[in-house]
Amino acid sequence: MEGAVATRKENTVRSLLMSRALLLVPLLASGLSAQAERADLKDLLAEALNNNPEIVAAQKRYEASRQRPSQVSSLPDPMFSPGYNSTGRPWPGAGLGTEVNSNIGVMISQEIPFPGKRKLAGDMAVKEFEAEWQQYQQTKLSVVSRIKQAYYRRAYAFAAVDVLTRNLDLLRKFLQITEARYAVGKAAQQDIFKAQTQISILETKRVQLEREKRAREAEINSLVNRAPGSPLSRPDDLRVMDLPSGLQELYLSARENSPMLKRDEKMIQRSELAVNAARKEYYPDVTLNGGYYNMGGMSPMYMFRADFKIPLYYFRKQRAAVTEQSQTLTQSRKTYEATNQGLHYRIQDDYSMAETASQLVKLYEHAVIPQARLALESSLSSYETGSVDFLTVFMNYTTVVEYQMNYYDELQNFYLALARLEEMTGRPLVQ
Repeated sequence: MEGAVATRKENTVRSLLMSRALLLVPLLASGLSAQAERADLKDLLAEALNNNPEIVAAQKRYEASRQRPSQVSSLPDPMFSPGYNSTGRPWPGAGLGTEVNSNIGVMISQEIPFPGKRKLAGDMAVKEFEAEWQQYQQTKLSVVSRIKQAYYRRAYAFAAVDVLTRNLDLLRKFLQITEARYAVGKAAQQDIFKAQTQISILETKRVQLEREKRAREAEINSLVNRAPGSPLSRPDDLRVMDLPSGLQELYLSARENSPMLKRDEKMIQRSELAVNAARKEYYPDVTLNGGYYNMGGMSPMYMFRADFKIPLYYFRKQRAAVTEQSQTLTQSRKTYEATNQGLHYRIQDDYSMAETASQLVKLYEHAVIPQARLALESSLSSYETGSVDFLTVFMNYTTVVEYQMNYYDELQNFYLALARLEEMTGRPLVQ
């Protein structure tokens, strides 16, 4: 009687092994989820370019700075000075017509800066608003890059959750098999504990990835200026692609298109004009004054006067101003140099990351994962005949899953590096 029961248990274990093992490899090989409605990255980018507060603020700063050149290059406002002089009494007209010192009149004054000062001030303001334009372009590139990175991280989280979900389902089936083998004395109790522990570990990873999905969804909603908690469809799956450009091409694109470099160039030009403007302060401005005075019955009186500002304290003011602007010019040039060097370093770093990730993705896809699957299939066949233990199958299985997770890690790194390269070079790399 006991032998019959044991035989039935062994047959149950064998049937479980056959059915679950046949399901294992197809499930591991399947990386495609149901194609429901997906969040279109192009639509998100278009929405952000229209609604993102950072972009709108940068646009308004640029538009405001465009109003500066005409202001600073205009003449100072003229002065209109009505007044009177009276004799014998304090009120207007006292002594008018009888006293030569009594009059009622008006005087107009116009300050005229030394020739060239207004033009330099206008040119400096032009360079400033051109720099603000480049800052506006940089803000747009930055927001686009952040949206893309959040989108790619969210796509990775979905793919990784899919891998873990499939893995958890299969581990639970393995746990059933192990429990059945343990019931007939063909498996150790520690095998059950190992499977249960691995299930718990993968559950914690899935919880972390679910939090990542929610965090990236909130980040995208913030960047496109949607209401908090707005629903967002699943992103498109990340696909393997080749590097679209070489390193030297990216350097050239950054030199031609990077708003950061162009902004620093404009600030150098602005500083050069500021040095010339400071030197112009050695030359005096003039204020022209003209007036007409009614003398009552006597002949009217006319007045004209020119007032000159004398830069008497040039050694404390104008000379110090020239030194200040010269130092600012040097600082602007060094800032450009630092930006250029930093840009080259970051481009090389991200290019190296993308290049390495691309190579690893191809290795995982064409060599590592297929080989690991073959090892798993071989151990499954041996496990059915009892020539290998559960731990061997279990380790081969978790190795396949680990390599699949690494595959998506590197695919994510590849796309994140391309998004940062796009921001630095001003050149689209992912179509």
